[in-house]
Amino acid sequence: MIERYTLPEMGAIWTDRAKYQSWLDVEVAACEANCSLGRVPEAAMEDIRSKAAFEPARILEIEAEVRHDVIAFLTNVNEYVGDAGRYIHVGMTSSDVLDTGLALQLKASVALLRKELSALDDAIAKLAAEHKTTVMIGRSHAIHGEPITFGFKLAGWLAETRRNAERLERLERDVAVGQVSGAMGTYANTDPEVERLTCERLGLTPDTASTQVISRDRHADYVQTLALVGASLDRFSTEIRNLQRTDVLEVEESFAKGQKGSSAMPHKRNPIRSERISGLARVLRSYVVAALENVALWHERDISHSSTERMMLPDCSVTLHFMLREMTAVVAGLGVYPGNMRRNMNVYGGVVFSQRVLLGLVDAGMSREDAYRVVQRNAHSAWNSDGGDFRRNLEADSEVTAKLGAQQLDDCFSTDLHQANLGVIWERLGL
Repeated sequence: MIERYTLPEMGAIWTDRAKYQSWLDVEVAACEANCSLGRVPEAAMEDIRSKAAFEPARILEIEAEVRHDVIAFLTNVNEYVGDAGRYIHVGMTSSDVLDTGLALQLKASVALLRKELSALDDAIAKLAAEHKTTVMIGRSHAIHGEPITFGFKLAGWLAETRRNAERLERLERDVAVGQVSGAMGTYANTDPEVERLTCERLGLTPDTASTQVISRDRHADYVQTLALVGASLDRFSTEIRNLQRTDVLEVEESFAKGQKGSSAMPHKRNPIRSERISGLARVLRSYVVAALENVALWHERDISHSSTERMMLPDCSVTLHFMLREMTAVVAGLGVYPGNMRRNMNVYGGVVFSQRVLLGLVDAGMSREDAYRVVQRNAHSAWNSDGGDFRRNLEADSEVTAKLGAQQLDDCFSTDLHQANLGVIWERLGL
């Protein structure tokens, strides 16, 4: 099997030279398949193996005249190969080369994305393990809810990251599909065995039923999956941005020595990397509609998808690769401030423990309706007062103290119960 793409950077997979190399890999593999079936002389095959080459600038020069990229490519290859070039591309159509070569690029891209996602998984898992018991406030509607731990928040990110890893694993198989089926995909001028042998050599699977192209639902799946992974990164980065707000400041992106946050305000420390990730996630999502519209081609093939994909597929791949690296760097360098988390959780004297007080009063014999009224009255009084204190209000309320003693109130204001059952999540995630 040909292992062409071992380059560490995503951008290298999507250069013109890499694209033409994938085409050459397909053509040579098809010749090897025909040779193994006795249809290409061994001497000619040896010439093809040793001489087949191309020069991107020359291909573009030829294409300017012939207005056909694959013909220009083949013309340039044959300038190197000579007479043995008559065995190249026999029984094939342009899309056999274009789509199978593209599959090699897509497969290589997903492999790099999976590697970066694994690094993010490691960074999140490490931070989650460190902060299993770091208590903070959970929020819904951006309003304080009940205590959670920062590790619990990160556990949600980790689980989502692992679902994305499963999506990419599946995607790598689904895009690794080739075709050598000729015009209209009917194998009229080639043998299905050539397709099987060619794909085997390239590490691909023959498409189940190609037309003159590989159906674009696979490529739409690629773009949608990358956009979904990007949406997860957007969720993580948006949370970091919210938690870094000055009036919250529970976490903070690392701030490098010499870094400056504003040309006018020297105090600024902005979450620029998280903002960058959120912005780029919008770019990924914007391509989803175009990818879906590429699915509906006319009859067995048109090329309305081609111009879109030349921009969309490299852009999506490189963008998500960059976003994953940024997110990993942000998580690995994240500043976490437990003191601020405790301060924010206990604002207004711990109003976030209202449910525990409500349940305590009900357990002590008060009706739920009365208990809700009493607890809400004391909570809102604290919330609406400068320096309001929920705990102090409760201790001064005879309806409360008639039912709950000091120890019982202490129990209501403890975070132990909010952490008691989190072990099941740590176990599921292996933390």
